[in-house]
Amino acid sequence: MATDLQGLAQILEASLDPSQNKQAEAAIGEAEKKPGFSISLLQIVATEGYGATARLASALYFKNYIKRSWTVGFQHLAFLVSVGDDALRLLQDENGNYKLPQNEVSAIKQELIGLMISVPPNIQYQLGDAIGVIADSDFWERWNTLVDDLVSRLTPDKPIINNGVLQVAHSIFKRWRPLYRTNELFTEINHVLSKFGTPFLALLESTDSLINQSQSNKPLLSQLFATLNLTIKLFYDLSVQDLPPVFEDNLNAITSLLHKYLTYDNPLLHTDDENDAGPLELVKSGIFEVLSLYVQKYEDAFGEHVERFVGSSWNLLTTVGTEPKYDILVSKALQFLTSVTRISIHAQSFNDESTMGQVVERVVLPNLTLRDIDVELFEDEPIEYIRRDLEGSDSDTRRRAATDFLRQLLSQFEKIVAKTVFRYIDHYLSEYSQNPKANWKSKDTAVYLYSSIAAKGAVTTSHGVKNTHDFVNIIDFFQKNIAKDLVSDTGIEPILKVDAIKYLYTFRSQISKEQWHDAFPLLVKHLDSSDYIVYSYSAVALERVMALSNDLGQPIISQVDVKSVSARLLQHLFELIEKSPEPAKLQENEFLMRCVMRVLIVIRDGVIPITESVLAHLINITQIISQNPSNPRFYYYHFEAIGALIRFASPAQPDKLETALYPSFASILQNDVQEYVPYVFQLFAALLEANPSASLSRYYLSLIPPILSAELWVSKGNVPALVRLLSSMIPRGASEIVKDNQLERLLAIFQQLVATKTHETYAFELIECIVSSFSLSTLEKYYVTILQLLLTRLDNSKTEVFKVRFVRLYHLISAKDDRGLGTDIFINLTEQIQTDIFVPIYLNIILPSTEKLIRPSDRKTAVISLTKTLTTSLAFAEKYKKGWAYSCVALLKLLENPTVPATSDDLILDQDVDDMGFGVGFTQLMTIRRPASDQWPEITNIKGWVGAYLREADQRLQGRIRGFAEERLDPEVKPLFAEYLRR
Repeated sequence: MATDLQGLAQILEASLDPSQNKQAEAAIGEAEKKPGFSISLLQIVATEGYGATARLASALYFKNYIKRSWTVGFQHLAFLVSVGDDALRLLQDENGNYKLPQNEVSAIKQELIGLMISVPPNIQYQLGDAIGVIADSDFWERWNTLVDDLVSRLTPDKPIINNGVLQVAHSIFKRWRPLYRTNELFTEINHVLSKFGTPFLALLESTDSLINQSQSNKPLLSQLFATLNLTIKLFYDLSVQDLPPVFEDNLNAITSLLHKYLTYDNPLLHTDDENDAGPLELVKSGIFEVLSLYVQKYEDAFGEHVERFVGSSWNLLTTVGTEPKYDILVSKALQFLTSVTRISIHAQSFNDESTMGQVVERVVLPNLTLRDIDVELFEDEPIEYIRRDLEGSDSDTRRRAATDFLRQLLSQFEKIVAKTVFRYIDHYLSEYSQNPKANWKSKDTAVYLYSSIAAKGAVTTSHGVKNTHDFVNIIDFFQKNIAKDLVSDTGIEPILKVDAIKYLYTFRSQISKEQWHDAFPLLVKHLDSSDYIVYSYSAVALERVMALSNDLGQPIISQVDVKSVSARLLQHLFELIEKSPEPAKLQENEFLMRCVMRVLIVIRDGVIPITESVLAHLINITQIISQNPSNPRFYYYHFEAIGALIRFASPAQPDKLETALYPSFASILQNDVQEYVPYVFQLFAALLEANPSASLSRYYLSLIPPILSAELWVSKGNVPALVRLLSSMIPRGASEIVKDNQLERLLAIFQQLVATKTHETYAFELIECIVSSFSLSTLEKYYVTILQLLLTRLDNSKTEVFKVRFVRLYHLISAKDDRGLGTDIFINLTEQIQTDIFVPIYLNIILPSTEKLIRPSDRKTAVISLTKTLTTSLAFAEKYKKGWAYSCVALLKLLENPTVPATSDDLILDQDVDDMGFGVGFTQLMTIRRPASDQWPEITNIKGWVGAYLREADQRLQGRIRGFAEERLDPEVKPLFAEYLRR
């Protein structure tokens, strides 16, 4: 049945309306089931008559549809009891079999490039993302016509068409920027350069020629500068991994062109907007990015051209305005100079006191000093001010770029820079002292300058500044110039108070435990401030110092100190968070929620007396933000806080927390709040694990059917959390799962997971839990299929991780003779698949990879497995005599070469949220990270257990073990084995 395009367009438009989006998304979900759905979306995008909003909505939906539907995922959950072509097909999905019909795939590839070229820029961006997804899967080997297609569409004189082509190219080639160097990557890049390199340079030349001819034609000039901007981006993409030979051969011409447009000006391209960068600023910023790359990576080829770019940078930085539209340009120019200064031969041009004075006065200070626009941001958009000032996003602020440049100069010319900067610090402090009310900005500049030159080396997120230069005294400067701002209740500019808090935050590792004992209450007090940024910075500093430890791992702020103020501190933080009941506003300030999380982590079971209050606030916040998830950092910290509460309070009152949290969590699942679902599954698992002796409650029993449905497993972000939850539920609910005929659905999930490298680890987590929880009689008819799936992967597409996990599973089965399993059972199962297949598996995979087991619990399992193989296996006693000796040697290696003890499960590690891909995949909650499971906790002295087990077996078998050792072991091994028999 043909799709009603008009009706679909209306539904798509409604999906952008918050009051209609739930119903609209349900209707779109139904439309998805019709053949050719993706083509229908593209038809709407291509047709102007449907209106801009519907076309944009269709492009958005197409992008997201492609992300989840391009290659095969969880389509059905039916376990194949006998492995045939269907199961083998599942094992090939890692190679990217298409979920869409082949004719639809071909049509998308054929139409998408032309369509993207013809649509408005806002739609181009969405289609560009979709092309990026397809390229990740197919480019270049399964889409080897793409570059030819792009090149064929380039024109010498039609910038609008060229811009569409270049946007497509950039959406594909920018994928190379963060990637590690591999042969496969360079093969792809060389494929592109062989076809695209020369036409690209020709386009750059023709664009330059057209700009020369169009100096008074503003519309055409604007289009050509859009082309130039994209070519600069592509020049970076194509150069980011290695210097392309075609660029190296033409480097003189390229650098001349780059220099021309770095110094180019035309009033027609000036913009009245003071906030957003115009075409000139964008092109020049892109050029500086390219220059920084070439200085850092290709100085040997580019070095001779550096000097003239340094001069142009100086001219630009000393003449450019202070308006925000120039901020990115200024920061990129400073980043270029910072890169130049890292190279000693180029840095020498600054090695002079007079020159350094000019650099500091004319370049550094103007970009460090607060502008009126910065003060306005402080007052009008405080959360944005904080994020720019504290986080990685501020890398394009003038202040950060000027600071990095100054520090790099300091690393090269310490005495000259220190002398010059201290002269200005003294000047600004003197200026402030003469009229504090009028000259408060001078003090801000002085404090910022001092902080910039005081730090030595990298400033870390965990410790702040770990090392300082010898010419500074952090405590003395604080006491003389900053402390008053922190302790005074009135008469201090809010920015100066923030400077004081930030100084403590930055130099927290330089402050002694005793000094922090005095400063900590002051930070707590500033949470009472009426100023948004002051109390937010206080929360930031409090959180970081509570996480701070000394070189011996001892906390700077003790649990006792935090515990004594925790009730008041948490109550105040919750009041600040919950000021507004509006979802977006409530979750705006992630710094407050991060502080809540840290307090709960530090006080640990000290939360038990205040559990009810904390729980009420966390549940209320969950209910509000579930209406509209908008700040991934906030809700990450929020769920970490709930995780901390479960970890430390649930063991004492598990039913209370489960009963209280279940309705909110169930609501998230029922309403499919996709951003929160993986967190909820982890938290459900943690609630179960906190009460190990309990059976599954009715809450959890009701979760089993939806958890085993295919829909939840489609999202890759759900998979680790679902496996974690199932691994917690299965041991408690094995009998109910069998009774309700749900075991095959469990095994079907394992079958789907083991088919992909992405999910293979979770496949093993699940099957290990199944093997440990269900009896041999229950699993007997499935074992051959399970092993055949695993052996097929071992044969076709094994990874190192897969091999080690397979070996871990083998040892688990081998060691579980108390459940009817054991070495001989495993051998018999493999023999049903292929005669004599066990020997090469054991010799080539199991024994070599056993040595690679790292976790103590895994090595313990392997020791138990090998010990039982030596003592209870008939096959090794009678058939595999050499194998018995090899197993003995492997056992002794494990016993005599123990691994480093595992990190205490009591330790909660921090994650750097700047490195986390929120909304893209799974984010693990560190407060409830699952410890490595020990199947044999009763065995505490593994060497003693081995000796006792060997002796008991030898006695039971009337000296047979000693006889085997004497017959089969090499002389150098016998004495060590004999020691264990005597233990």
